Amino acid sequence: MCLSIPSKIKSINSEMNTCIVDTMGVERSASLDLIDQEVVVGDYVLIHIGFAMNKIDEEDALESLKVYKEIIDKMDELDRKEAILEADKSY
Repeated sequence: MCLSIPSKIKSINSEMNTCIVDTMGVERSASLDLIDQEVVVGDYVLIHIGFAMNKIDEEDALESLKVYKEIIDKMDELDRKEAILEADKSY
């Protein structure tokens, strides 16, 4: 199963049609090739296998991030490391 964590756009490279996103403190590059909405720095998007797929409302994004943080806070260290490794496989 793949969960998409809301990611905030930090910068956009129009020439390459990519952006840098912050996903709970981790910055990654994502392609904008598949998103059918205009996005700007500060918008929240959902990323799947390195592609921004949907732009989402900031209020919804912040609520989702709050729930993810609660889940992470309840995980033990080993579970956290396994979750991070699993998430990295999807990129």
